[in-house]
This record gives sequence, C-alpha cells and structure tokens, in this order.
Amino acid sequence: MRIQDHRQDDTPEINLIPLIDVLLCLLIFFVITTTFDARSVLKLELPRADGQPAEAQAKALSVLVNAQGRYFVGDQEVLRTDLQSLKDTLREIAGDDRDRPVLLRADARTPHQSVVTALDAIGQLGFHRVAIATAPEAGKPAAASAVSGPATR
Repeated sequence: MRIQDHRQDDTPEINLIPLIDVLLCLLIFFVITTTFDARSVLKLELPRADGQPAEAQAKALSVLVNAQGRYFVGDQEVLRTDLQSLKDTLREIAGDDRDRPVLLRADARTPHQSVVTALDAIGQLGFHRVAIATAPEAGKPAAASAVSGPATR
C-alpha cells in the first residue's frame, strides 16, 4: 500500500532580518567613529594681531599646529613632529606646486619651536608665498599676515 504525504514540501528560504540587523549595527558604528571634518575637532586659539586682512586664497595649502605641537597638513595629521616627517607630508600633499600659497595656522599656546619647525620645512621645500593666520582684535575682521619671500631660516 502506498501512503501519501499531504504535507507541503519545505522550501529553503534565506531570512534577511538578522543580516539587516548586522548591517545596521555596522552602519551606526562607522557613522559614529568617522571623523567628518578634522578642522572642527581641532580647537585653535590663534594669536591676536592688529593688521589688515590679506586677500582670501581658495587653494591655499593649510598647515595647522595645535597647542601640543602636532602638525596637520590639509586634512591629514603628520604622525611624528620632526622636520623630515613634516616635509614628507607637505611634499606628498602639495606635489610639485611650489607656487601654491601656504596658510600657517598655529595655536597661540603652541611652543615656538613647533612654529619655527613648520616655517623651516615650508622654506626648505621652496614655498615662497606663506601667510600666518591670526585672530582679529575685538570687533575687527580676521586677518592673515603675509610673509613675502621664501620662508627660510
């Protein structure tokens, strides 16, 4: 005698809910840990100066020095604080364009040696247009004082 099974065959299926949960957790993790704007993280207190603001330069290479003497070129942090590492990072980001203006932004509490090292690296690489950013006096617009000529020792 032949017995028939009237149950439906189980078809294999892929349950996507656990996969969606894992992907959502990964997405949240990456959003939280990603730095969107490095400049917003750095709290710089620029030195005060009473001067005329220089003309704005849209493609200026930004070199930042924070209060601890750490260097940031563009959006990239220089891993070590020695002269050669700073020069290598500047060379990597700027390429062969030595006519590009450089804007040096140093915190007012930065050790003087860190600023001198930055100026030395900029000068040794052959950049001729260097501006140092300062904060305005109360009630005046921000200024960037331009340094003419090569920035050498």
